[in-house]
Amino acid sequence: MIDLKALHGPHGNARVVVAGEPLQTAHAALILIHGRGATAESILTLVPELSLPNNPAFAFLAPQAVDNTWYPHSFLEPIERNEPYLSSAIALIGSLVSRINGAGIPAERTFLLGFSQGACLSLEFAARNARRYGGILGLSGGLIGADNIPRDYPSTFDSTPIFLGCSDVDFHIPKERVLESADVLKEMGATVDARLYPGMGHTINAEELDVVRGILART
Repeated sequence: MIDLKALHGPHGNARVVVAGEPLQTAHAALILIHGRGATAESILTLVPELSLPNNPAFAFLAPQAVDNTWYPHSFLEPIERNEPYLSSAIALIGSLVSRINGAGIPAERTFLLGFSQGACLSLEFAARNARRYGGILGLSGGLIGADNIPRDYPSTFDSTPIFLGCSDVDFHIPKERVLESADVLKEMGATVDARLYPGMGHTINAEELDVVRGILART
């Protein structure tokens, strides 16, 4: 478990559950971000599904949201409605990326994966801190904020692979926001693969896991 003591805000005392290779000896790192009502331990159950025999050694880090929720309202609400929780959550993810990079793993071998609320947080963090990452994997999520807000993020992704997978009838995640997010991320220089699955529930399917494994295997 990683102890983060320098953060402030609602998620300032977040615990981070770790698995896989220790950061000091890992070749790459994946931050896994759980959804609303879930836990760090629950998102880490994906790790066996993502591990390939020939993959390099990965460190897996899963932060835990306060009260199991990264921000209180829908990701489609105006951003200020979800403050200070959203800014605190983004700062937490930033601190983990810094911890990973400080251990000698560059951004090019650092990955973010989130599901649902965690996918929205992953994508919003990445957009606000764009650079060349190993990959950004948003499963049932989109960029955060109300419709038609400016998406004037300052940096570029330099061909970072980004995968967006979602149902076309997800009750929580409108397909329009998924496709809008894909367009924004493409404009920022990412290599985006966005897939909508007809009639799928609010879940993760086998094809999505195959895509994720393929991106991780490029490390």
